[in-house]
Amino acid sequence: MQSKYKIRLLRANLLAAAVALALWTPATPPAAALVLWLSVGWLFITALMLDFSHRRSRGLPWQLVPGVLLVALIAAAPERHSILIWAWAAMLMLPQNNWVAAFHLSAALVSSVMVAPQLEKPEFILLLCCLLVLGLLALSRAQQLIDMNGSIRQRLRLIPGLNLWAGEQLLRDIAREQTRCEREGIHAEVFILHVKRHQLWPTAQKLCELTHDFENVYRLSSTALVTLLLARSPKEAAQRRSLLLADLPDNITSEYLELIDIEPATLSVCEMSKLPTERVRETI
Repeated sequence: MQSKYKIRLLRANLLAAAVALALWTPATPPAAALVLWLSVGWLFITALMLDFSHRRSRGLPWQLVPGVLLVALIAAAPERHSILIWAWAAMLMLPQNNWVAAFHLSAALVSSVMVAPQLEKPEFILLLCCLLVLGLLALSRAQQLIDMNGSIRQRLRLIPGLNLWAGEQLLRDIAREQTRCEREGIHAEVFILHVKRHQLWPTAQKLCELTHDFENVYRLSSTALVTLLLARSPKEAAQRRSLLLADLPDNITSEYLELIDIEPATLSVCEMSKLPTERVRETI
């Protein structure tokens, strides 16, 4: 996985950036040196802990950290670090939330004001114009990356190594599984689990471990999981549902539909995630 997703190359780049900043610290003012060493530490720790995953952090976006460090570096010694003003274009190119992009835009303007005393008025106006153009181009590129990553995420496993897929993959799999079940005489059900938001990923991992390798698990939303259960008969499917629920947290609610009764052409991920949840951990 690391080779496929170029994790080693990204880790090497982060370590190289940390070394470059460390070599920049001699003869710097104390405040600037402190920020530089904080940046070196962040890059080094990030490189060591780096791992590929489609999962998104529920905390503050990581893009805030380099943004804060960048504006702190410029503020600590604007006469020495004025060249870093152009790094804001790279920061704005990162896929990020709208409010984080607004923060970076504001920080870029503040940074330009900090370096203004080092420039003549025409130079400062030119700097603002170039920074604005680069910022707009970077935001346009970031939106392209967000759209592209969203479409890729719909087709890939959400956690490498586990049969956990995006909900859009379920809609594509339903038609194929219906055809296979009709041909081979297999009973299949769509088993929907409604969980608390903080239980989603642990429950998804546990569900992947409990189901067979040929039975995928799908994430419909931040509170809904689905798996396609295959069995010889409805009775065997009911027994499997009971066994699965017995190994999952008690506060999970469930709903199931026979696969043959689903019309994939008229069903959406949002509609499936909102199915009623009155059947609460009962022996079905």
